Amino acid sequence: MNITNTNLKRVVIIGSGFGGLQVASKLNRKFFQIVLIDKNNYHTFQPLLYQVATFGLEPDSIAKSIRTIINNYSNFFLRLAKVNFIDLKTQIIFSNMGELYYDYLILATGSQTNFFGKKNISKFAFPMKTLEEALNLRNCILQRFESALYEKNYKKQCLLMNFVIVGGGPTGVELAGSLAEFKSSIFPKDYPELDNKKIKIHLIQATKRLLDGMSESSSKKALKYLKNMGVNVWLNNPVKDYDGKILSTNKGKLKSINVIWTAGVKGALIKGLKKKYLANNRIQVDCFNKVKGEKNLNLFAIGDVAVMKPNGHPMIALPAIKQGIHLAKNLNRFFSKKQLIPFNYHNKITMAIIGRNKAVCDIFFLKISGFFAWLIWMSIHLIKIVGFRNKLLTLINWGTQYINYNKSIRLIINY
Repeated sequence: MNITNTNLKRVVIIGSGFGGLQVASKLNRKFFQIVLIDKNNYHTFQPLLYQVATFGLEPDSIAKSIRTIINNYSNFFLRLAKVNFIDLKTQIIFSNMGELYYDYLILATGSQTNFFGKKNISKFAFPMKTLEEALNLRNCILQRFESALYEKNYKKQCLLMNFVIVGGGPTGVELAGSLAEFKSSIFPKDYPELDNKKIKIHLIQATKRLLDGMSESSSKKALKYLKNMGVNVWLNNPVKDYDGKILSTNKGKLKSINVIWTAGVKGALIKGLKKKYLANNRIQVDCFNKVKGEKNLNLFAIGDVAVMKPNGHPMIALPAIKQGIHLAKNLNRFFSKKQLIPFNYHNKITMAIIGRNKAVCDIFFLKISGFFAWLIWMSIHLIKIVGFRNKLLTLINWGTQYINYNKSIRLIINY
C-alpha cells in the first residue's frame, strides 16, 4: 500500500463511518502512524439517506470527502481499498490494493442490509444502506411515475405506483412518511395526468408495533400520523418471500414491483475473524472495545459492527461516535502509561420523523411528539452532519421545502 515505515506504532482503521473518523482524528500523532482504509473517499451521513431517495436532498449534502475532513494531519494516510482478509497471527490485512502490516487494528466497518437469509428478497428488493442504493431508489421511484404515463392498462399502471416498505423502524417510518408527503403535495403538480389515488404506500412490520426501540406512546403516535397520511400499515406481519412481483406475508400477498427493504441490518464482517469472536453477525468486544477472545491488546471493534455485552448498543450514529472518541482517548492514555477507562453509554434520546411538523422523540422520561419533536429531530441531525457547507446546504433545502411545500430535487440521474 506504499505506506512509509517509521518508529511509530501503526494503527490501521478499517471504515470511515462515524466511529472510524473519530478515532482517526483524535489519536495522538506523536505515538501513532494512522492509516484509514475505506472503499470510498467520502463519509456518508446515513441517517439522511432516505431524504436522498425521496428527493429531499442531493448526495453532496450528506457526503463529504474524507481528505477534507482529516487534512493537514501528520502521520496520517488514507487508502481507498476493499479489505478481503485479516491474518491475526501475522497482523497483516489483505486488500484488493495490496497488503499492510498493523500494530493495532480497529474495525469500524459499520453495518450492511440484513435479508435474514431470504435470497429472493435480496435479489429483487431495493436496499437503502449506501449512497449508491439511495440514488438507485430515487431513480426507480421517479422512473415508475414516468412509465405510468405511457401505460394504458389500469392494473399495470397501479402496479407501477404501488410501493411496499418492509421494516417499521425509524428508516421505514421516515421513508413511508416522506413518500406520503410526496403523494399529497408534489405528485399532483408534477403528474396532473395521473390519479394520485392510484399510488399506494404500504408499511409492513413483523412485530406488534412500529419503532420497537422507542416508547409505546411514541409508537402509537407514529402509527396515527402514518394512517392519517394515507399509509397502509401492516403490523405483526412477517414477510415470507418475494419473487419480484408478489410479496408473500403471514397475512396474505401484495402485488408490487417496488419493494423497499429496511427490515434490518447486520455487522459488515471481514474474513479472518474466528467464530468465537462473533455473536449475531457482530464482533463481541469488552468494555474497552477490545475484541473478546484475543489475548493481545491490539484488535478493537467499534460502532455497528461491535456488540458490547450484556445488551449491546443500538446500531445508530451516536454510540459509534462515542466509542470512537473513547477508544482514541484510551489508546492515548495507554501510551501515556495511564489506566484505561471502561466505556459507558446510556441511550438518552431516540427519535423518528414522519413528516412536516410530525415527529416523535423520547428524551429520558419525556415523550414528545408533533412540532416540537420535529424541531428537535431537525436540530440534532443538522448538528451531526459533517462539514459547514453540508450543514448549510441541508438547512437551505429544508427551509425552501418547508416554505414552498415542495421537494425540488427530482432528477433522474443514471450513473
